Amino acid sequence: MFLLVGSQVSAQVETIGKPVMVGGEEMNPAKNIIENASKSKAHKTLVAAIKAAGLVETLSGAGPFTVFAPTNTAFSALPDGTLETLLKPENKEQLIQLLTFHVIPGKINSTDLIALMDKNNGRASIATIEGGKLTFYMEDGDVYLKDEKGKNAAVTIADVNQSNGVIHVIDAVLTPKK
Repeated sequence: MFLLVGSQVSAQVETIGKPVMVGGEEMNPAKNIIENASKSKAHKTLVAAIKAAGLVETLSGAGPFTVFAPTNTAFSALPDGTLETLLKPENKEQLIQLLTFHVIPGKINSTDLIALMDKNNGRASIATIEGGKLTFYMEDGDVYLKDEKGKNAAVTIADVNQSNGVIHVIDAVLTPKK
Protein backbone atom coordinates (compact mmCIF):
# COMPACT_ATOMS: atom_id res chain seq x y z
CA MET A 1 0.00 0.00 0.00
CA PHE A 2 0.90 3.68 -0.15
CA LEU A 3 2.38 4.24 3.27
CA LEU A 4 4.01 7.58 3.90
CA VAL A 5 4.23 8.52 7.53
CA GLY A 6 7.01 10.43 9.29
CA SER A 7 10.40 9.25 8.10
CA GLN A 8 8.79 7.29 5.26
CA VAL A 9 7.92 10.57 3.54
CA SER A 10 11.60 11.45 3.21
CA ALA A 11 12.37 7.92 2.01
CA GLN A 12 9.69 8.31 -0.69
CA VAL A 13 11.05 11.69 -1.75
CA GLU A 14 14.45 10.09 -2.33
CA THR A 15 12.90 7.76 -4.94
CA ILE A 16 11.46 10.59 -7.04
CA GLY A 17 13.09 10.50 -10.47
CA LYS A 18 14.21 6.89 -10.10
CA PRO A 19 12.56 3.98 -11.98
CA VAL A 20 9.74 2.16 -10.22
CA MET A 21 8.44 -1.36 -10.96
CA VAL A 22 4.81 -1.51 -12.11
CA GLY A 23 3.14 -4.59 -13.54
CA GLY A 24 6.44 -6.46 -13.50
CA GLU A 25 8.22 -3.86 -15.62
CA GLU A 26 10.57 -1.02 -14.78
CA MET A 27 9.02 2.35 -15.54
CA ASN A 28 11.41 4.80 -17.15
CA PRO A 29 10.93 8.39 -15.90
CA ALA A 30 12.27 9.66 -19.26
CA LYS A 31 9.31 8.03 -21.09
CA ASN A 32 5.80 9.46 -21.28
CA ILE A 33 2.65 8.17 -19.61
CA ILE A 34 1.54 6.05 -22.57
CA GLU A 35 4.99 4.58 -23.23
CA ASN A 36 5.32 3.42 -19.61
CA ALA A 37 1.70 2.32 -19.10
CA SER A 38 1.96 0.22 -22.26
CA LYS A 39 4.86 -1.73 -20.70
CA SER A 40 2.95 -2.54 -17.50
CA LYS A 41 1.30 -5.97 -17.56
CA ALA A 42 -1.06 -4.67 -14.84
CA HIS A 43 -2.42 -1.90 -17.08
CA LYS A 44 -3.28 -3.67 -20.38
CA THR A 45 -7.00 -2.92 -19.91
CA LEU A 46 -6.35 0.74 -19.14
CA VAL A 47 -4.14 1.13 -22.22
CA ALA A 48 -6.76 -0.58 -24.42
CA ALA A 49 -9.40 1.80 -23.05
CA ILE A 50 -7.14 4.83 -23.67
CA LYS A 51 -6.65 3.69 -27.27
CA ALA A 52 -10.40 3.12 -27.77
CA ALA A 53 -11.12 6.59 -26.38
CA GLY A 54 -8.58 8.23 -28.69
CA LEU A 55 -6.57 9.65 -25.78
CA VAL A 56 -3.14 8.27 -26.71
CA GLU A 57 -1.96 11.50 -28.34
CA THR A 58 -3.22 13.61 -25.43
CA LEU A 59 -1.56 11.48 -22.73
CA SER A 60 1.63 11.29 -24.80
CA GLY A 61 1.69 15.08 -25.03
CA ALA A 62 3.60 17.60 -22.96
CA GLY A 63 1.19 17.69 -20.02
CA PRO A 64 1.99 17.60 -17.23
CA PHE A 65 -0.67 15.18 -16.04
CA THR A 66 -1.31 13.27 -12.85
CA VAL A 67 -2.94 9.94 -13.72
CA PHE A 68 -4.63 7.66 -11.19
CA ALA A 69 -4.25 4.38 -13.07
CA PRO A 70 -6.64 1.51 -12.27
CA THR A 71 -5.17 -1.96 -12.72
CA ASN A 72 -6.59 -4.79 -14.83
CA THR A 73 -8.00 -6.25 -11.60
CA ALA A 74 -9.78 -2.97 -10.88
CA PHE A 75 -11.40 -3.02 -14.32
CA SER A 76 -12.41 -6.67 -13.91
CA ALA A 77 -14.26 -5.72 -10.71
CA LEU A 78 -16.67 -3.52 -12.67
CA PRO A 79 -20.17 -4.98 -13.08
CA ASP A 80 -20.40 -7.61 -15.83
CA GLY A 81 -20.56 -6.09 -19.29
CA THR A 82 -19.60 -2.55 -18.20
CA LEU A 83 -16.16 -2.48 -19.79
CA GLU A 84 -17.34 -4.20 -22.96
CA THR A 85 -20.15 -1.64 -23.29
CA LEU A 86 -17.79 1.29 -22.74
CA LEU A 87 -15.36 0.02 -25.36
CA LYS A 88 -18.01 0.09 -28.11
CA PRO A 89 -17.49 2.96 -30.57
CA GLU A 90 -20.96 4.37 -29.87
CA ASN A 91 -20.00 4.81 -26.19
CA LYS A 92 -16.72 6.63 -26.83
CA GLU A 93 -17.86 9.83 -25.04
CA GLN A 94 -18.74 7.87 -21.88
CA LEU A 95 -15.36 6.14 -22.01
CA ILE A 96 -13.58 9.49 -22.40
CA GLN A 97 -15.48 10.84 -19.38
CA LEU A 98 -14.54 7.81 -17.28
CA LEU A 99 -10.85 7.95 -18.22
CA THR A 100 -10.43 11.72 -17.91
CA PHE A 101 -12.03 11.50 -14.45
CA HIS A 102 -8.80 9.69 -13.46
CA VAL A 103 -6.58 12.55 -14.69
CA ILE A 104 -5.69 15.80 -12.94
CA PRO A 105 -3.93 18.61 -14.78
CA GLY A 106 -0.42 19.26 -13.49
CA LYS A 107 2.01 17.00 -11.69
CA ILE A 108 1.04 16.15 -8.13
CA ASN A 109 3.43 13.77 -6.39
CA SER A 110 2.74 12.08 -3.07
CA THR A 111 4.44 14.70 -0.93
CA ASP A 112 2.40 17.46 -2.62
CA LEU A 113 -0.80 15.49 -2.08
CA ILE A 114 -0.05 14.79 1.59
CA ALA A 115 0.83 18.45 2.18
CA LEU A 116 -2.45 19.49 0.55
CA MET A 117 -4.41 17.08 2.76
CA ASP A 118 -2.55 18.30 5.86
CA LYS A 119 -3.47 21.91 4.99
CA ASN A 120 -7.14 20.98 4.67
CA ASN A 121 -7.85 18.99 7.85
CA GLY A 122 -6.85 15.64 6.35
CA ARG A 123 -8.85 15.87 3.11
CA ALA A 124 -8.29 17.47 -0.27
CA SER A 125 -10.64 17.76 -3.23
CA ILE A 126 -9.06 18.23 -6.64
CA ALA A 127 -10.80 18.85 -9.98
CA THR A 128 -10.20 16.31 -12.74
CA ILE A 129 -9.85 16.99 -16.45
CA GLU A 130 -13.37 15.52 -16.82
CA GLY A 131 -14.68 18.32 -14.61
CA GLY A 132 -15.58 16.29 -11.53
CA LYS A 133 -13.72 16.15 -8.24
CA LEU A 134 -11.73 13.48 -6.50
CA THR A 135 -11.44 13.68 -2.72
CA PHE A 136 -8.22 12.44 -1.11
CA TYR A 137 -7.76 11.31 2.48
CA MET A 138 -5.47 9.13 4.58
CA GLU A 139 -6.51 6.20 6.72
CA ASP A 140 -4.05 4.08 8.73
CA GLY A 141 -1.17 5.59 6.75
CA ASP A 142 -2.64 4.75 3.34
CA VAL A 143 -3.86 7.31 0.81
CA TYR A 144 -7.34 6.87 -0.63
CA LEU A 145 -9.36 8.75 -3.16
CA LYS A 146 -13.14 8.91 -3.34
CA ASP A 147 -15.28 9.67 -6.37
CA GLU A 148 -18.41 11.79 -6.35
CA LYS A 149 -20.60 8.71 -5.89
CA GLY A 150 -18.76 7.67 -2.72
CA LYS A 151 -16.65 4.83 -4.14
CA ASN A 152 -13.11 4.57 -2.76
CA ALA A 153 -9.81 3.49 -4.28
CA ALA A 154 -6.48 2.99 -2.54
CA VAL A 155 -3.20 4.22 -4.00
CA THR A 156 -1.11 1.06 -4.22
CA ILE A 157 1.97 2.48 -5.97
CA ALA A 158 2.75 6.19 -5.77
CA ASP A 159 5.07 8.50 -7.67
CA VAL A 160 5.67 6.62 -10.90
CA ASN A 161 7.32 9.60 -12.58
CA GLN A 162 6.97 10.18 -16.31
CA SER A 163 8.46 12.73 -18.71
CA ASN A 164 5.02 14.37 -18.87
CA GLY A 165 3.72 13.89 -15.34
CA VAL A 166 3.21 11.18 -12.76
CA ILE A 167 1.14 8.01 -12.38
CA HIS A 168 -0.27 6.73 -9.11
CA VAL A 169 -1.58 3.15 -9.37
CA ILE A 170 -5.02 2.58 -7.80
CA ASP A 171 -7.04 -0.53 -6.98
CA ALA A 172 -10.49 0.55 -8.25
CA VAL A 173 -12.12 2.27 -11.21
CA LEU A 174 -13.78 5.48 -10.09
CA THR A 175 -16.75 7.01 -11.87
CA PRO A 176 -17.82 10.59 -12.43
CA LYS A 177 -21.16 11.83 -11.13
CA LYS A 178 -22.55 12.32 -14.66
